[in-house]
Amino acid sequence: MEPTPEQSPHHAYPDHWEADVVLRDGGTARIRPITTDDAERLVSFYEQVSDESKYYRFFAPYPRLSDRDVHRFTHHDYVDRVGLAVTIGGEFIGTVRYDRINEQGRPASAPADEAEVAFLVQDAHQGRGVASALLEHIAAVARERGIRRFAAEVLPANTKMIKVFRDAGYTQQRSFEDGSVHLTLDLEPTEKSLAVQRGREQRAEARSVQRLLAPGSVAVIGTGRTPGGVGRTVLRNLLAAGFTGRTYAVNRAFDEGLTTLDGVPAHRSLGEIDERVDLAVIAVPAHRVPEAVADCGEHGVQGLVVLSAGYAERGSAGRELQRELVRQARSYGMRIIGPNAFGIINTAESVRLNASLAPESPARGRIGLFTQSGAIGIALLSGLHRRGAGLSSFISAGNRADVSGNDFLQYSFEDPDTDVALLYLESLGNPRKFTRLARRTAAVKPVVVVKGARHSGTNPPGHAVPVSRIPDATVSALMRQAGVIRVDTVTEMVDAGLLLADQPLPAGPRVAILGNSESLGLLTYDACLAEGLRPRPPIDLTTAASPQDFRDALAEALADGTCDAVIVTAIPWVGENGNAETGDGEVLAAALRGAAAGGPAKPVAVVHVEIGGLAEALAAASSTAAPRTRPTTLAGRPATTPGTTAPGASATTGTPPASPTTDTTATTSTAPTTDTTRPTAATPTPDTPSATTPTTPGRIPAYPAAERAVRAMAEAVKYAQWRRQAAAPGKVPEFLDDTIDEPGTAALIDTLLGPAPDPRGRPLAHDEVRELLGRYGIPVRPTLPAPDAEAAVAAAARLGYPVALKTTAPHLRHRADLGGVRLDLPDEEALRRAYGELTDLLGKPAELLPVVQAMAPRGVDTVVRASIDAAAGAILSFGLAGAPSELLGDTAHRLVPATDRDAAELIRSIKAAPVLFGWRGSAPVDTAALEELLLRLSRLVDDHPEVVSVALEPVVVAPQGITVLGASVRLAPPPPRGDLGPRRLPNY
Repeated sequence: MEPTPEQSPHHAYPDHWEADVVLRDGGTARIRPITTDDAERLVSFYEQVSDESKYYRFFAPYPRLSDRDVHRFTHHDYVDRVGLAVTIGGEFIGTVRYDRINEQGRPASAPADEAEVAFLVQDAHQGRGVASALLEHIAAVARERGIRRFAAEVLPANTKMIKVFRDAGYTQQRSFEDGSVHLTLDLEPTEKSLAVQRGREQRAEARSVQRLLAPGSVAVIGTGRTPGGVGRTVLRNLLAAGFTGRTYAVNRAFDEGLTTLDGVPAHRSLGEIDERVDLAVIAVPAHRVPEAVADCGEHGVQGLVVLSAGYAERGSAGRELQRELVRQARSYGMRIIGPNAFGIINTAESVRLNASLAPESPARGRIGLFTQSGAIGIALLSGLHRRGAGLSSFISAGNRADVSGNDFLQYSFEDPDTDVALLYLESLGNPRKFTRLARRTAAVKPVVVVKGARHSGTNPPGHAVPVSRIPDATVSALMRQAGVIRVDTVTEMVDAGLLLADQPLPAGPRVAILGNSESLGLLTYDACLAEGLRPRPPIDLTTAASPQDFRDALAEALADGTCDAVIVTAIPWVGENGNAETGDGEVLAAALRGAAAGGPAKPVAVVHVEIGGLAEALAAASSTAAPRTRPTTLAGRPATTPGTTAPGASATTGTPPASPTTDTTATTSTAPTTDTTRPTAATPTPDTPSATTPTTPGRIPAYPAAERAVRAMAEAVKYAQWRRQAAAPGKVPEFLDDTIDEPGTAALIDTLLGPAPDPRGRPLAHDEVRELLGRYGIPVRPTLPAPDAEAAVAAAARLGYPVALKTTAPHLRHRADLGGVRLDLPDEEALRRAYGELTDLLGKPAELLPVVQAMAPRGVDTVVRASIDAAAGAILSFGLAGAPSELLGDTAHRLVPATDRDAAELIRSIKAAPVLFGWRGSAPVDTAALEELLLRLSRLVDDHPEVVSVALEPVVVAPQGITVLGASVRLAPPPPRGDLGPRRLPNY
């Protein structure tokens, strides 16, 4: 909305304050600044407010607004006087305003940093979280304008408003003066206020998806008059699934005499339907969609599934149509799945919704599935159905213009019918939020992700979201840090999902292998080693083994305290007549299920070759009814103290780290503490959904190849290990000593950037880098320029021998293999000789830019980096210097702020980590000092977002201590942090 000429041109209309938000009940609303054009809307809004609410607002009867009031409440300078409104359908449902005041409570301007705030919400919309959302946004606006405190006067009887202030999480003071409650709120965000904000966001967004998946009534707009077509197909699928709600067919082209179609009421528009429709499925050409959306909005529809194509997948013109579609739907408080969607499914017995193009509704199960591709959605539904797996819910988001994978995670976190969340994603609209939500969800149930378009560097057609420039390997590492099970293909996603949905989590990596084929057992054994598992020697039951032999062997393996999981391999067995028995898989399946039900809770997977009916019989154990439950716990011994030993290493020997999947909680021959946790939940906490575990035996997943079964088991092992560690998360150290000077660093950065910083940023000079890093306890060994031999000798005399002579020209930096580095020069003679050799071999000093540096203790050369990606946030990286990281890509990554556990895992997760822990008889280096360096650098970039890039190379890690020999830093104006601001829906 554009400002009018009456408004100050110095304070232009702040369109960046506009935001779409999800309210407590799942509906959407728009928050925007109030302008002079809003006079009639304000008057209409006020007329719909009850006398009681008006009394609470003005402390006296106030039946109507005067012209002076209307002028005052619609004319703002957007600095000292600001008003925001919440709108639905273009009409106000709530307002808030602040007026800057001085210490005496009189109107003021900056530098006064306090403002009086007042709210008013229509009675019909109270209880939807309108005032809470307004408080978040007006507080953000106030902070932007230099206001640090809000003052509010509230009548004691206005308990709802007092609760809004009390529950916001801000630091506040309360007093009772002159018959009213006086509240003062400090607007600086706190951990509590951020937690409150995110808790409200989670509940609201989960509710918005739940409204889409569990409607009481559905209208299919665009239902064809003849069989066939998209709309008629959806209607047929709704009826075939047995939808428990009411269904309507809508098409403006219906004959006036047509009253039913396929047994459901037929209407020409939503206005002809006597009740409010909850969900509309739109299947009309793109040019008719705006008309359908307007009809839905005007008749109170809560959500839309738009199957129509012709939007962003068609280019820039289609993208603008898509944005307008989202704007139109949100203006009415509706959320959208699509456009270009395949549909949605909810198999809950109380809903039985199949509002999709899938001809066959999947069986009821415990897997939730989200996909951004209709074609992939079809493939996944078919694959899950073929393997007997059921779903709890399914969303195919198409172009994902509104409802996204983040919303699906919010819903899955709370959904009691979902034990595993599977997501096929082609783009991440908000990676920061995704990792935050994924970490929280993965703590209670597995999240399995396939990321498409990994290497294109662009988004797929139709996905108008910011493109992250970080490599795919980094994305994968960050997902792993958040507990996400990242797999490469949809087949692997189904394989992992089946195991996680129906089997308990393994307590460790020890795998028993048994079967009636020695060769298949050996293949499984090799696959386990390749995946980092610890297989026991295969048990060969011989081809004469009967189903009872399988049952006995499986029961014995499950009872063995030295194994954590079992993989059964089976080929057709030899019958009494000497012929191979390829059928009767049900007998073997019953035997395996019986053994699994009677033994300890350990995961079991089956690899089979040409045994008819086995996979189907194993899958048939899946129940569609809610299982009997018992409370769950997380098993596992305390994790190794970070920074003391390598994972899997003895504290006394310092042996190299074990495979990343090795679980050190189960390394002895004694029976480990068994993790009986199903992958459905962690121990319940006040902030997590109630966690329960099925006790009845579930289906046993079957795989046609050993590699697939082992890979799924390996993912379960790694996820279980992450769950145990997540139950006792690491800490971000405070560094309470005087080695960190946060205020001084902030002042230095302001000075270095200057009053008008270049948006592209600026690299720091060597001395500036040393000063900046030194303020966070990161000393950089000094280097002195050596433009000629005499200067080199003078520098060495100043630094002390022995010294190193290095070139710093960009094409030679860190390239010792090209001869640009001379080390351990003990005296002046050696230095002069090395200087002459260097210039004779590589070029003139002006080209080489040589420097002299004091020698550091011998150790392992490493590289530590931190950078800020606009989409993903600050990332901390570590690797060995040279070929391991540059050529082989052996680099590990973690999100900032890093905890002590993150730092310990970071240096142990690279493939070359054994070099740090005494590989081949070398002395172990000081990894504790290296971890401290990582934590200090993490703290620096977290405290000061203007530090957009840091590279420490090389960092020499010696047996005692570390030395930073080279460093570079780039400063720039900090990128916006949307994850710390008020709640808002993204605008793609």
